[in-house]
Amino acid sequence: FALESQLDCIRRCQVNSAIRTPNSMRPLCDLSRDELVQWCHSHSQPAYRAAQIWRWLFGKRISNFESMCDVSGQCRQQLAQEFVLFSTKIVERRTARDRTEKLLVELCDGQHIECVLMRELGRRTVCISTQVGCAMGCVFCASGLLGLKRNLSTGEILEQVLQLDRLLERNEKITNLVVMGIGEPLANLQALIPALNALHDNFGLGLGARRMTVSTVGLPDKIREFANVGKPYTLAVSLHAPNDELRNELVAVNENIGIRSILEATDEYFKKTGRRVTYEYVLLSGINDQPTHAHQLIALLKPCNAHVNLIPMNLVESLSFDKPTERKAQQFADILNRGGITTTVRKRKGADIDAACGQLRLTQESSFRT
Repeated sequence: FALESQLDCIRRCQVNSAIRTPNSMRPLCDLSRDELVQWCHSHSQPAYRAAQIWRWLFGKRISNFESMCDVSGQCRQQLAQEFVLFSTKIVERRTARDRTEKLLVELCDGQHIECVLMRELGRRTVCISTQVGCAMGCVFCASGLLGLKRNLSTGEILEQVLQLDRLLERNEKITNLVVMGIGEPLANLQALIPALNALHDNFGLGLGARRMTVSTVGLPDKIREFANVGKPYTLAVSLHAPNDELRNELVAVNENIGIRSILEATDEYFKKTGRRVTYEYVLLSGINDQPTHAHQLIALLKPCNAHVNLIPMNLVESLSFDKPTERKAQQFADILNRGGITTTVRKRKGADIDAACGQLRLTQESSFRT
């Protein structure tokens, strides 16, 4: 697609963020804490009820309003008449050998998204989606193969976190958030920012801004808008190529943007937030994983305060791309590190359960079509 066509597609899919069926009620997560205070006032409830409800919603892993034992019965009844705790439902849950868990989640209009819980020593990281499908045109990614359907609402974004939180043991808690699931997060900032604010809120999960990473294909104006939020979230740019010629082939939206414009925007992001930008680079065997590409990447990013995260290609059955060997991936990383670019190779999580972005949804949707 041309960039204009993709952005038109995004605008057409913003149908008031979430589409609801006629009989569906509003997800409680759609309300900010301030809006919840206003709701309490309009229902003759004291303002402090909002904090109580918020704590139950985010901190107690409840499954119904009746469990809010210190909230008055009248208030619980009012909540149940107007809201649902979860407008989404889990239709498939997979657990990998490394204890990574992936959920296929059905939305109220029958669309599907994915979210993932990753367990590591001292960390519990959740990865969430922001759109149903994607319009960015990355040729190696399963997320966009079925096109973009619509944006998620704030509530639908938050419910993924809460659904994953309820998979944890009592002594476990979410420590990190990565917005790297299905969709382009910066194309849905109007719903994403309130969700991040709720998770950052001490009455919510209390996650530090530095523990939340938002990934983007690289939309310069949106990167600047995100910087103006004024919080030091970590920004990750899905670069995947060291030059425009190759990136145009791999990331369709780049043709009308260009790497230079992205780097100018990320430089402003660093100056405004003080947060070093991470550049994600999916290694595709024989395409962008040669020593020449590594040296070009060094020249491109050397002026930046950059960190490169190399990601071996996650195999998708319907795509012809392959991943390099572990040895070749490490050689690529070694060249970058020797060239002064801090580089890591991402450890694969949940490989045996199709935990990579979009794979489980693609399988589900494809089965519906056959």
